[in-house]
Amino acid sequence: MFDSTALPRNDFRVRRFIILWIALLTASHVHAAGKAEHVVVIVWDGMRPDFISQEHTPTLWQMARDGVMFTNHHAVYPSSTEVNGTAIATGAYPGHDGIVANKEYRPAINVLTNLDTQDIKTIRKGDEVSNGHYILFDTVAETLQAAGKTTAIVGSKPVAQLHDRRDRTNAISGVVFEGKSLPASLQDTLTNLLGQFPASEKNESPFPNEKRDEWSTRALTDVLWSNNVPAYSLLWLCDPDFSQHPAAPGAPKSLAAIESCDRKLAEVFAALDQHHLRDKTDVFVVSDHGFSSINRKVDTCEDLTKAGFDAYRAFPAPPKPGQVMVNGVGGSVLFYVIGHDAAIIQKLVAFLQKQDYAGVIFAKKELPGAFKLSDVEANSPNAPDVLMSMRWSNGLSKLGVPGLLTLDGVRTSTGVTLGSHASLSHFDMHNTLVGIGPDLKSGFIDTYPTGNTDLAPTILWLLGVKPSQSLDGRVLSEALTVPAPNVGEPKTRRLEATTKDPAWSQYLQISRVNHTLYFDEGNAISPANSNQGRP
Repeated sequence: MFDSTALPRNDFRVRRFIILWIALLTASHVHAAGKAEHVVVIVWDGMRPDFISQEHTPTLWQMARDGVMFTNHHAVYPSSTEVNGTAIATGAYPGHDGIVANKEYRPAINVLTNLDTQDIKTIRKGDEVSNGHYILFDTVAETLQAAGKTTAIVGSKPVAQLHDRRDRTNAISGVVFEGKSLPASLQDTLTNLLGQFPASEKNESPFPNEKRDEWSTRALTDVLWSNNVPAYSLLWLCDPDFSQHPAAPGAPKSLAAIESCDRKLAEVFAALDQHHLRDKTDVFVVSDHGFSSINRKVDTCEDLTKAGFDAYRAFPAPPKPGQVMVNGVGGSVLFYVIGHDAAIIQKLVAFLQKQDYAGVIFAKKELPGAFKLSDVEANSPNAPDVLMSMRWSNGLSKLGVPGLLTLDGVRTSTGVTLGSHASLSHFDMHNTLVGIGPDLKSGFIDTYPTGNTDLAPTILWLLGVKPSQSLDGRVLSEALTVPAPNVGEPKTRRLEATTKDPAWSQYLQISRVNHTLYFDEGNAISPANSNQGRP
């Protein structure tokens, strides 16, 4: 150990500097741990918090009463699965972790078309062309493994592999995504015990996709937990998202999907009881995003073509400067201008400002009547030149559920799309978070703004592991029973962007706690939209 008394007494400034330096160095390696030995995160894909009820989700309802109900929880924007899956995994905004959409145009990987950011081929090629930095932040699983802790990641959807994508030869920390596994050697064990991963039910059945979620739940509890429960586990369920897209929020199929998820939660609790770990485990149920009902569909690419833009959803040949790649992701549309021609980008923004389906428009650089991508923390190295959130309203669907959304609706996997997300709608941006365990308060309602970026720093704090990078999210200290960083009072502000030609106005409401930003909602407030949104 260093002995500060060995320094000359008259050189007190040097002595003081070294003592402070040692104190700071020591403090930087100190990270508090909670009482729990394990953390489990269960993702109900697309679960709206207003659908938690004693009737349809008795297990989650009781968990919210006994633990912590986070009533002001937020997705990151765009409010879609891969974007928020990565934010949950990293604790970083999309602009910082590098994943800004479910589908992105990355010419270094494919110059002709958009790519599915959760696809294994995209991930492998993305890591190849970026020297291993397809995702720009370390994930919770990667950080914990580096600290010598074990993890288990399982998902009914491929998005789960974004949490722990590296190939491996041992199964100490296994990954299972849509029936596939890392390492590949784990596949035989899964198949022998659980059978083949069930086929997708899509729209052929009136029932939710419970078979896939059941298989995935058992892959976690019966296989990866067969010997020991790791320090950190994540289970990603495909419902209710899978059912709400073709059926809409509140439909019988969607409610059945929510009930299915609740049964999976009960199975996880039962497995923890079997391991006698219920009182040593913090459990979080979170959704990646909320959901809206579709009241109108448009084709933005077709509109651009009619207006004289050279626009495509997939290029027929290597693109030329000035051509526009249009990437619709449901409640938002990403526009990539080849060559980043400033005049075409400005013309594109002005065109969108005249459309009655435009909600909020962002651009890489400052333009009249638009926000910058950095205003919503979406300016990644591969971000589009223009990003548009579709217009929404508080209106009721035919099922009596609030939250209507205009959809860029040319693509569907089932042939029918009655529900979607990815916009800045209040109903897409506000999602579910419930927590329970020895480190979480009992019967506590947390009204502070919280978000998906807060899961990673909170999990690492509870497990006593320091993040490898400075995270955008914060520790959810106000909901914890253990010492944690101080939390300041929430602050809310509203940004507006206006232009006279064309006549256009839009807003973005932002909340802040400490250094962390939460995007509440945003919409157009032009005269054509006077009865829409929450202005």
